[in-house]
Amino acid sequence: MNEELIARIRNYNNLPSLPAVAVQVLDFAQRPQIDTQEIARVISKDPALTTKILRVVNSSFYGCSQAISTVNQALVILGLQSVKTLVLGFSLATDLAKRKSQGFNHMLYWKRSICAATAAKTIANKIKLVQQDEAFLVGLLMDIGMLVLEGVLGDQYGQICRLARSHADLIDAERRELRMTHADVAGILAHQWNLPPVLATPIAFSHNPEGVSDPALRRMIEVVELAGLCGDVFVTEDAAEAISAVRKSFIARYDIPEAESDAMLAEIGSRTKEMANLFEINIGTYKSYEDILNRAQERLVEATLMAQRQTTELQARNEQLKRQTEELRQKATIDGLTGLANRSRLGEFLAEQFPLVAPGKPLTLLMMDLDHFKEINDTYGHPAGDAVLQSVAAIVKKVARPQDLAARYGGEEMVLIMPGTPRAAGEKIADVIRRAVAAMKIVCHGLTLRVTISIGVATAEAGGPLASQLVLVKAADKAMYAAKHAGRNCVKVLAIPAAA
Repeated sequence: MNEELIARIRNYNNLPSLPAVAVQVLDFAQRPQIDTQEIARVISKDPALTTKILRVVNSSFYGCSQAISTVNQALVILGLQSVKTLVLGFSLATDLAKRKSQGFNHMLYWKRSICAATAAKTIANKIKLVQQDEAFLVGLLMDIGMLVLEGVLGDQYGQICRLARSHADLIDAERRELRMTHADVAGILAHQWNLPPVLATPIAFSHNPEGVSDPALRRMIEVVELAGLCGDVFVTEDAAEAISAVRKSFIARYDIPEAESDAMLAEIGSRTKEMANLFEINIGTYKSYEDILNRAQERLVEATLMAQRQTTELQARNEQLKRQTEELRQKATIDGLTGLANRSRLGEFLAEQFPLVAPGKPLTLLMMDLDHFKEINDTYGHPAGDAVLQSVAAIVKKVARPQDLAARYGGEEMVLIMPGTPRAAGEKIADVIRRAVAAMKIVCHGLTLRVTISIGVATAEAGGPLASQLVLVKAADKAMYAAKHAGRNCVKVLAIPAAA
C-alpha cells in the first residue's frame, strides 16, 4: 500500500460521504430491533429519493406482481435489504454523478458502473445467490475509488486511465504507478462509511476474489468480478475480446454455455438502459448487445480460429513432449546395446512383482549366461561379441510375453522375469530359449558364429523358501552355475523344499 497516497486521500476535502438519509437507514438497519415504519418515515422525508425508489421497485427490474405506492409497502414486499441498497445506491449515485473533470471520462465510468450493477443482480439471480441486491450495490460502487483517485491526483490519474487498454490493464497500471488500486481506495471509503461486511468486503476485493477466505463472500465477489467483465462489453470500442472473456468465465464458473451467455448479455444491456434512466444518469449513446455482437463477430471468429490453432499447436507440442519423455524414459531404462531392460529397470520390476506372489501366482526368474563368451571376444573381437549379444537378446525378447520383462543383468548375463508362471512352465520356456540359441547362426564380418547358453530357473511361491527378491535372484544364479558345471548348454532348476 502507498501510505503517502492513503494520507492524501484521507485529507482530501472533497472525499465522498454518505448522505444523511443513507446514514440513518444504515443505523436503523443494524439495530437489534428493526422498526421498518421508522425507516420508511426517514426515507419518505426525501421526496426525490422516495420517487426514485418507487420508480425502481415498480419497474421490470424487480417484476413485482402488484403496484407499490409507498416506501412502507416496498419494505414489506421487497424487504429491508433491497430497500436499503436502493437508498445507498441512489444517495451516492446522485451525489457522485455531479462530479466532473477534464481528464476523466465520467460518462464511460457511469456506463460501466450501471452496467456492472445490473449484470451483478442478473447473474446473482441466475445462480440463485441470496444477496442479489447487495451484489447490485457492490457492482455500482466497486469502482468508486476511480472517482477519488481522479479527484486527488487530477490529470496524473486521467493519464493512467487514458493509456489503459482495458479495465484489467488499468488495475495493473495503478499497481505499477501508484502502488495501490482503485479497489483499495473503494475499500477505504467503505470502511469510513461503516458499511456492513457483506458490502465492504466485496467492494474492497472486487478485483481479487482469491484474497477472501469466507466462501459466501468470495462467491459474491466472483459474481461482481464477472459483472465488471460484462460492463466492459458495453463500454469497449472493440468488444470482441471482452465478449470472449465473458463467455469463457460463464462456462468456467457456472457451466453456462455460449448461447445462454449471449442471452444474458442481451438482457443485461436492455436492463442497463432502463436502470440508467431510473437513476437519472447519462450513459451516452446506447447500443444493444445484438449490435455490439454483430460488429464484433468477425473478430470473434478470428479469435476462435486462433484459439483452435493454438489448441492444435499445444496438442502437437504435448505429443512431441510425450514422445521425448518416452524416449528419455526408454534411455533411462533400456540397455543401449541389446535393447533389453537395464539393471535399474530390472530392480524396479522385481520390486513391483514380488509382493504380488500369492497362492496360484508364482514368480519365475530365468538367469541366462552365454557359454565361453570371453573366448568369442578374445578370438573375434568385441564387435563380434556385441553381435552375439544382440542376436541372443532378440531371441529372449521374442519369447517374452507382454507381462514378462527381459533384461540384461550384466556382461553376457540376461534375465527373464515371468509373473504368474509356475516352475515347470518356466523350465519349458528356458529350454525353448536354449534350443533357439543353439540353432542360431550369427554372421558378423564374414564369420559365421555359433553359441550356446546355460540357464538357471528359480520360482518364488507363496509360503516357499525364496522369500525375497534377492534370494530369488541368487537362487536362479545358483541354478545357472549348476548348468555350467553340468557341461553348459542346458537348463537347471533350483528346487528347494519348503521348510517342514
